[in-house]
Amino acid sequence: MPKADVMIRISVSALLAVFFCHTLTAGAAERPNFVVIFCDDLGYGDLSCFGHPSIKTPHLDAMAAEGQKWTNFYVAACVCTPSRAGLLTGRLPIRNGMCSDTRRVLFPDSSGGLPTSEITIASALKKEGYRTAAVGKWHLGHLPEFLPTSHGFESYLGIPYSNDMDKLDKIDQFLLAEQEKFTSYNVPLLRNKEVIERPTDQRTITKRYTEEAVKKIGEFKEEPFFIYLAHSLPHIPLFRSAEFKDTSANGIYGDVIEEIDWSVGQVRKALKETGVLENTLVVFTSDNGPWERFKTHGGSAGMLRDGKGSTWEGGMREPTVVSWPGTLKPGTVTEIGATLDLLPTFVSLAGGNLPEDRIYDGHDLSDFLKGKTDKSPREAVFYYHGEQLFAVRKGNYKVHFKTKTSYVKQKQAEVHDPALLYHLGHDPGEEWNIAPENPEIIEELTALADEHRKGIKPVKSHLTGRIGE
Repeated sequence: MPKADVMIRISVSALLAVFFCHTLTAGAAERPNFVVIFCDDLGYGDLSCFGHPSIKTPHLDAMAAEGQKWTNFYVAACVCTPSRAGLLTGRLPIRNGMCSDTRRVLFPDSSGGLPTSEITIASALKKEGYRTAAVGKWHLGHLPEFLPTSHGFESYLGIPYSNDMDKLDKIDQFLLAEQEKFTSYNVPLLRNKEVIERPTDQRTITKRYTEEAVKKIGEFKEEPFFIYLAHSLPHIPLFRSAEFKDTSANGIYGDVIEEIDWSVGQVRKALKETGVLENTLVVFTSDNGPWERFKTHGGSAGMLRDGKGSTWEGGMREPTVVSWPGTLKPGTVTEIGATLDLLPTFVSLAGGNLPEDRIYDGHDLSDFLKGKTDKSPREAVFYYHGEQLFAVRKGNYKVHFKTKTSYVKQKQAEVHDPALLYHLGHDPGEEWNIAPENPEIIEELTALADEHRKGIKPVKSHLTGRIGE
């Protein structure tokens, strides 16, 4: 073969290789990365961009100014475990047994967890070629078969349940926090499925979670990725790094929030420095409202009513900030959204499809996020307390069939007949019951609730079993 022909063939092969490599790279670049930053027990009013007068959150404020501040964004439940199950699966916990009327969350002696039959955001995106990592609080089962690495995450670093569990010391938690006695809580820190520290030094936990997330961004930067950064705080007991001690005008609670804000800044900085900020959708929110019984250690729901453990707005409407530079139209979003919507939205943006063998309660927000429509596909919110439907929102109207105040203040739910009705546009604090003047709206929302219940098939709760039983 003439030398010239060989050179031409080599050149053509090289050009084709470059073309296909470029095509694959461009295809990957079109698919955004996803980062979910999920707090624990953060109140609607705890960020300065949501109106707090003494807690400073400059990084979240900047993220909200450059991106979107969602004022009507909801979680799937008013306590930890079912809320997290809803976020990761796009399904109400009542559908997969991740809720209970007797044991509201999972505990260190629990034998259950998120069934491996459930499809998480991580497992769905992994099928689409995404890298995945979980960092922080899990609370969906601490036994090996339920941990993040069994649910589509390549790696995990974090505390497997709430940071107040495995408590050894009977001293009041306020004193424990002020004295920084992290050894009073024998919670384990896991790397994948191995305990690497016990008790976890919670004074540096926010910092270490942040460092892990930043490390993963650097590791994944050449491929599409999903990072789930679930902070253990501001759930009590409160701990913060030395650099944030006594720095906030709001005291120890403010110190904790301001360190979480710093963490957001570090994540965004890493995204920018690795050149992927404009191709990354970042969602910041929380699992439920503030634990009000802990007073200054428990946060604030702002103008919303009540907090963690209730289906009043303060228990399930969360402060939410979304960023995707160059794609999102900046501003305040008053349309309704929910953590349930993240899975279908992410899968759609990744170019995948949801399986058809199960019911999803989430909506695909991708067209709304891209500005192709000015209306969110989510019109209704179903407020579950354990296994019971307590309330329904459609549009601006919310009807309460049952109410239960806060986490432990009220032992039994109060049944309302006739139901309570509030206009959340006029009255986000749910102060004025307008049911007597609007029987037709009560009827409409009751019918919506009845139709929803018909689609719920009873399943076994995975929260009630105990190890050894």
